[in-house]
Amino acid sequence: MRLFFSLLLSICAGLLNAQQPPPRQLPAKRTVASIKIDGILEEPTWKEAAPATRFVEWRPTYGTIEDTNTRTEIYLLYDNTSIYVGGYCHERTKDSVSKELVGRDRIGVNDYVGVIFDTYHDKINGFGFYVTPLGEQFDAKYSTTNGEDDSWSAVWDSESKIVHDGWTFEMRIPYSAVRFVSKENQTWGLNITRNRKKVGRQFMWNPVDPKVNGFVNQSGEWTGIEKIDAPIRLSFSPYLSAYVNHFPDDNSSTQNTTTSINGGMDVKYGISDAFTLDMTLIPDFGQVRSDNLVLNVTPFEVRYNEYRPFFTEGTELFNKGNLFYSRRIGAEPIHAGEVENLINANETIVKNPQESKLINATKISGRTKKGLGVGFFNAITNRMFAEIEDDKENKRKIETNPLTNYNIIVFDQTLKNNSSVSFINTNVLRSGGDRDANVSAALFDFNNKKNKYNWSGKFALSQVFNPMDKNTNGYSHSLSFNKTGGNLLFTINQELVDDKYDINDMGILFNNNFLDHYMWVGYRWLKPKGWYNRIGLNYNATYSRRYKESAFQTFNTNVNGFVQFKSLWWAGFYVGYNSDGNDFYESRIGKVYKSPQQVSYNVWFESNFTKKYYANANLMIYRKKFFDGRSTEYSAFQRYRFNDRISLSHFIFYRPYKNDVGFYSADNGNAIFSLRDRNIVENNIEAKYSFNNKMGISLIGRHYWSKVQSKEFYLLNDDGSLTKTTTPAEIQHQNYNDFYINAVYTWQFAPGSFLNIVWKDESSIFDREIHEQYFENFGKTLSSPQNNNLSFKLIYYLDYLDIKKKLANRHSLERTANFSN
Repeated sequence: MRLFFSLLLSICAGLLNAQQPPPRQLPAKRTVASIKIDGILEEPTWKEAAPATRFVEWRPTYGTIEDTNTRTEIYLLYDNTSIYVGGYCHERTKDSVSKELVGRDRIGVNDYVGVIFDTYHDKINGFGFYVTPLGEQFDAKYSTTNGEDDSWSAVWDSESKIVHDGWTFEMRIPYSAVRFVSKENQTWGLNITRNRKKVGRQFMWNPVDPKVNGFVNQSGEWTGIEKIDAPIRLSFSPYLSAYVNHFPDDNSSTQNTTTSINGGMDVKYGISDAFTLDMTLIPDFGQVRSDNLVLNVTPFEVRYNEYRPFFTEGTELFNKGNLFYSRRIGAEPIHAGEVENLINANETIVKNPQESKLINATKISGRTKKGLGVGFFNAITNRMFAEIEDDKENKRKIETNPLTNYNIIVFDQTLKNNSSVSFINTNVLRSGGDRDANVSAALFDFNNKKNKYNWSGKFALSQVFNPMDKNTNGYSHSLSFNKTGGNLLFTINQELVDDKYDINDMGILFNNNFLDHYMWVGYRWLKPKGWYNRIGLNYNATYSRRYKESAFQTFNTNVNGFVQFKSLWWAGFYVGYNSDGNDFYESRIGKVYKSPQQVSYNVWFESNFTKKYYANANLMIYRKKFFDGRSTEYSAFQRYRFNDRISLSHFIFYRPYKNDVGFYSADNGNAIFSLRDRNIVENNIEAKYSFNNKMGISLIGRHYWSKVQSKEFYLLNDDGSLTKTTTPAEIQHQNYNDFYINAVYTWQFAPGSFLNIVWKDESSIFDREIHEQYFENFGKTLSSPQNNNLSFKLIYYLDYLDIKKKLANRHSLERTANFSN
């Protein structure tokens, strides 16, 4: 193994990296003209700006200059308040334009143009603003160290027009949408991209070499920006929401139909040129998408996606070190599961909230002119109570969650060569006798001068303060050496987590006490040849041991690859192997289980995404060297676009397990495992209709079914082996169904202002009966009690500068009227 690593490093170190050409420059042009954002470049002032032309293909064929017949012409102007971007995207005919109405912050099959500003000119951070041929927007933040944050949103204007030989567009990006330092003369990093979906080609104004790591660091320059000042950035987004909820509850003491009216506000304030405060007061997340709930038979919790906007937008700094799992905030009260054990025989649970009430949350983030990024996050959740009632209608409360404060502070210093060092601290404080927690981590991310090799790492300490028990301190580190540029890439990584390391009060860690070594080697063929556009081949290997006991856990390895064909279809494969191992978690009581060897095989394909009909499919086969365990996983997605406004998609997942072995129960220090058959079926349907680029309706329906049928039972021995034991008198099978429909109408009636109407229908059932047929389960789920929720939410965006301007105009008109009289 050492000889292999030495040879690999010698080969990679000997590879030379070509010097990158100097960045292209575009002179900035100030304007005093009034530009109407209508997508039509009719104002004469556009011709005063130097055009950005001769775009260079980024992928699939790097380095090719765009054809004259499909050329791109982009113009940039600026004034005291905004940046203006206008462009003409030529095509041979307007039918060559790929377009679809999909809503804000989505791409779909659309062609698009995007402008990326590196306002600090540090070659690390950027802001991207994109527009499609039908005038829809999406935007993103970029960081060489953190990647793309497409959840970030800004308020800006754009319009597009489709013409006989392509499409045109205009953007107005106010300075309040970006962050920069006020000074007399400055240069920004600049790049402009155009994606032509039907031919599968993407172009950049300043060439971006796919063999070089990152693209913000490969930007051109927008030079000679004179005398612009960062504006007062103050905006308010007050909201008003109303809910009607109906659930047919058999409990006579509760109402089946409830209503509520809520109000609150989001506030953004520019503390300085670089730093911004984001605050949400009395937030309301009742309209976010429903979770895809599953039957969890593993010893670890399920990690769910975050859909709440405040916790997804502008959080790239707070995700340093993977210490922040935002779903912890407002999650299930920490003592909610204990209530049933705390009530008397004559009492019933009237109410036991499954979510903690968020009072407020605040973010402060930004970056100084010297490249120091600072982030501060704070959130407070209220005390929560379960309501208990006895047979004489006497009521009492049990506290299930204390008043809790969540806090994060981050420092991230950028260095030369797109490198950085960081420090992050997370802290959770709970009132009363519940535990508090603190985690600190130092990180580094160093690239060599040619941005071809990378050294990165993290050193972290955790502290848990238990009022009723002794405090615990834990340690973790990870170290990586990576080759990030060229055709041949690799990663060599070590991660150590001791048995006391615990970040789960604010982060998520499925298990601790391990020492893992990981290796990845990949080779990319990036230059298109006769039948393909690109090919990738990868090899992965992980060797894991327990840290404290130094016991072997597992070794797994795989080879996988992919190809994109000239037809814009994709295909790939995967072959994996997991060795016999020692599983210290499946038993739930700390006893080791000798996990069996497994091999797996996978093939997949994906059709041309821009066609009216699109599909992808995946087939994966698992075989275990134990009880002839086997599973075959099928999944398929298909979408049909009837026209630019209407589309319908369907996803199905089916995975039957035969002779799976896993935990069944534990009692008196013994663990019982069962030989079982399992089925998982998931069906998703999504429909979309767009009235225009500001208004649309979407519908998502999902049904999930999972069953676990136990057949034989085994006692887990002290050496990790299994011995057959007696079958219980009553076998506890598991049968779980989850169903929901989310229907959403959204109308952006002004920049940053929305009216949303959402209907949710949800139901879940769990029983011990094994229903063999899918449709039998589906019908039973539909006939079970449904929770119906209808909500209306109005969000209105108010910008301080716009308000000030309108008031000034009103006063001016009043003075003119008084003078005339």
